[in-house]
Amino acid sequence: MSTPLRQIAFYGKGGIGKSTTSQNTLAALAEMGQKILIVGCDPKADSTRLILHAKAQDTVLSLAAEAGSVEDLELEDVMKVGYRDIRCVESGGPEPGVGCAGRGVITSINFLEENGAYDGVDYVSYDVLGDVVCGGFAMPIRENKAQEIYIVMSGEMMAMYAANNISKGILKYANSGGVRLGGLVCNERQTDKELELAEALAKKLGTQLIHFVPRDNIVQHAELRRMTVLEYDPRSKQADEYRQLAKKIHANAGKGVIPTPITMEELEDLLMEFGIMKKEDESIIGKAAVAA
Repeated sequence: MSTPLRQIAFYGKGGIGKSTTSQNTLAALAEMGQKILIVGCDPKADSTRLILHAKAQDTVLSLAAEAGSVEDLELEDVMKVGYRDIRCVESGGPEPGVGCAGRGVITSINFLEENGAYDGVDYVSYDVLGDVVCGGFAMPIRENKAQEIYIVMSGEMMAMYAANNISKGILKYANSGGVRLGGLVCNERQTDKELELAEALAKKLGTQLIHFVPRDNIVQHAELRRMTVLEYDPRSKQADEYRQLAKKIHANAGKGVIPTPITMEELEDLLMEFGIMKKEDESIIGKAAVAA
């Protein structure tokens, strides 16, 4: 009997290392024999560069603009195959300040589904930008595509703020679409009490800290060569960290939860409880959150 398709998504604050974490984890899943399709939903189109060893892949939106419409494209125009036969597509996005990124995301997903990109695949992974304040980036959740969300975060205040906001987006569509939070992935920034904070936030959100990924410069060395750590140095300790994360995600099928987001005040209290933030910092944090 064939196993059901797992549609997962990696969300997280911009610059948190989400695309790096997702590509390394997916490379580890492919190493386990899983067949993978990556759908990049970030206008930067950097969700597949380590798999394809390329600066940036041509996007569905840019190719559709050149061809006249998305209907004029063939699957092989938009889908490339990279490391360990991982299929790669970048949806692309509008020019800065013009249009909604969500349009590119859902146009790409519909095109891929209609043209057989999901056939024979064990995992489809959506790599989604930043926060879900913009409804466009919530598109994989809203359209009942991504079923299992993994939030990449760190012990930094704004990364935790974004993780909580993303949880609010999941909660909003949990009953209508069946989306669930699979867990938090802490990408270490070596901030104070980072592991304890990540575990505490996971508990508040009613989920698990699925893995704590330690900081290691080998990640940057591999990235400079446009490679995952698993390809660059498969015997390294860091490669094994991504393998552990991949195994945990693989074993997490059907175990996602409807999250329980917290208020800004509760998040501030959490930071103060761990001595990360003092009472007099509250107004600064509040202003930063509003600015974000």
